[in-house]
Amino acid sequence: MLKRTSLYEAHQKLGGKLIEFGGWEMPVQYTSITDEHLAVRNAAGIFDISHMGEVTVSGAAAAEFLNSILTNDIRKLAAGLGQYTIMCNERGGVIDDLYAYKLSEEVFLLIINASRIEPDLAWLHKQAGAFGRPDDLTVSDSSNNYDAVAVQGPRVKEFIDGCFSGVSTCAMRVARVTDLKKNEIGGFPFAGATMMVSRTGYTGEDGFEIVGRAESIAKMWDVVLESGKPFGIKPCGLGARDTLRTEVCYPLYGHELDEQTTPIEAGVGFFVALDKGEFIGRSVLAEQKASGTKKKCVAFKLTDKGAPPRPGYPMWANGVAVGQVVSGTQSPSLNLGIGMGYVPPEFAKVETVIEIEARGRRTAAVVVAKPIYKRA
Repeated sequence: MLKRTSLYEAHQKLGGKLIEFGGWEMPVQYTSITDEHLAVRNAAGIFDISHMGEVTVSGAAAAEFLNSILTNDIRKLAAGLGQYTIMCNERGGVIDDLYAYKLSEEVFLLIINASRIEPDLAWLHKQAGAFGRPDDLTVSDSSNNYDAVAVQGPRVKEFIDGCFSGVSTCAMRVARVTDLKKNEIGGFPFAGATMMVSRTGYTGEDGFEIVGRAESIAKMWDVVLESGKPFGIKPCGLGARDTLRTEVCYPLYGHELDEQTTPIEAGVGFFVALDKGEFIGRSVLAEQKASGTKKKCVAFKLTDKGAPPRPGYPMWANGVAVGQVVSGTQSPSLNLGIGMGYVPPEFAKVETVIEIEARGRRTAAVVVAKPIYKRA
């Protein structure tokens, strides 16, 4: 049976079209993907992201442990800061990409992908056991304790402060939500509860992700929609979330990332801190950074009229099939077909002419720099 978030009834009332995603029944759209996408680019949108997993890692050895299993350098985080990071296996393959927040010196919150909650927890517990400091390290699945929403778009900052009950009494670095800088997190009062709010997102726009108890998130959803109404806010589904992240080339697990693909191949090597010391997968990643890889994730756009690219479509160059699309869509912002895919390095250079095959027909395309969409 599919899981449902605390916002299930809200989605039904708003006419959301519900689909299965990562074991959850989630809205793919309410009105149309294009309308919702453009609302986020031009005004504001709110997403239910309660399906994401939350893991708490705590104890005197928490930071040292996390630094041994994640690619980024967690030692650089002060309390109240987060970072995008990646968890790899011994071969450098991606177990998951995630956000790690430092809530205090000994408490970290990991936000993980919905489809990866079980394998992530199994890996974390296995590595925690091998770490050998049981009295100084606890890994806890907090996913059932929290729901979450993302409020994204250029006009969000105009109304988001008014959604909360006042100035924070427990924020780590700031007093108001809009005082948060990118990747900062704090606790803010709402309806008698405290919500964790970070200035992060998955759309390429400014915005905030709000984590709280289920009953509080259900209230927050209504308050944000009401407060954002004069600013053009729309409820948004997974469809717009996907087109938005594809335009700015954010990876999605199961598409750009999997256990057979490394962060270097995926083009997120910036988040691999080889100079921090040993961590799982480091030797493979160091070799790839020094010597190169056999495949690279590239962005592309169609240069001729054709069917929108979709995952699995072959990529051609010089009359030979050279790769495969892993993400693709019709870009609502650019009004043309775009996507990402894996090709050998010799076809990864920007301005390389390629073709995308859809239903037996090839359409001209070109490799472009990431992100595909940039705000003017």
